Amino acid sequence: VQLVESGGGLVQPGGSLRLSCAASGITFDDYAIGWFRQAPGKERELIARISWSGNWTYYIDSVKGRFTISRDNAKNTVYLQMNSLKPEDTAVYYCAAALLNTHRPSEYRYWGQGTQVTVSS
Repeated sequence: VQLVESGGGLVQPGGSLRLSCAASGITFDDYAIGWFRQAPGKERELIARISWSGNWTYYIDSVKGRFTISRDNAKNTVYLQMNSLKPEDTAVYYCAAALLNTHRPSEYRYWGQGTQVTVSS
């Protein structure tokens, strides 16, 4: 099983990035997918989640209206479109797969290796 994130990088405040999470080795549309992030010295936090069908999404307040999660089950890929980026969005971003729509990191069965997002001028 592999989850591979891509699309991270350095961007100026106010800029945009689109992260991708490509899955292999699982029946992709059995799984909800979450995007987490972890900043230095902070705990890993769930920032967005999408159900297996794509019909249900969740966002933490700090990214609502700026980030959009979506999925293409035909491509086994989930996306996180990030707009109006702020320095406080700087973190390593991870995608993870769970059989439930859950907030708990412990209930996510598979994890990617992470991709760095740095928002700085």
